[in-house]
Amino acid sequence: MAGGATALTRAVVWLVLASCWTIYQLPITQAIWLTLPSSGTKCVSEEIRSNVVVLADYAVITDNEHPNVIPTIAARVTSPYGNNLHHQENVTHGQFAFTTSEAGNYMACIWIDGNHQGGKGVTVSLDWRIGITAKDWESVAKKEKIEGVALELRKLEGAVQAIHENLNYLKNREAEMREVSEKTNARVAWFSIMSLGVCVAVSILQLWYLKSFFQKKKLI
Repeated sequence: MAGGATALTRAVVWLVLASCWTIYQLPITQAIWLTLPSSGTKCVSEEIRSNVVVLADYAVITDNEHPNVIPTIAARVTSPYGNNLHHQENVTHGQFAFTTSEAGNYMACIWIDGNHQGGKGVTVSLDWRIGITAKDWESVAKKEKIEGVALELRKLEGAVQAIHENLNYLKNREAEMREVSEKTNARVAWFSIMSLGVCVAVSILQLWYLKSFFQKKKLI
């Protein structure tokens, strides 16, 4: 019985590790290509909780027909409250990195600057990494002198921690939304009651006025 229990325990542990590894392997964000119009702006937004590391690289995809002519672009990243976190102009590639100080939608906008006179759109590659995917594991391995299985376990630990923090964030957001919904329902209920009361009062005043009018005219 003891051997069977031990084997079952090991199987459960390996199943949990395999599940965590599968979750870890799923990419949170992937590199995307944006086709910028000759005049206009393309924006990408992401809802991120506070105290999360964000790292991104963007670059213009060169045209095979004109490899020596590379148009320049401009980029701006803003926080949920409109603060500028990154602003660069007249570049062909760039990078921005920051740690979020507030939760909400962070927006990155890219557009073609005035130096591009071709009149055609431009394709830009944007690689946006958040949280665990933005961590420099090579530096961690060198600093803590870990490699192989120990490094992979450390990555799994980071992935599990990130998932736990995201679940807590979603739980808090759900509680906030539920509180807002309850307050809104209470206000709508009070408004409905007040509207009904006003209607009843106006009806009573109308009946009183009509009764007084007909009495003065001696119709009743």
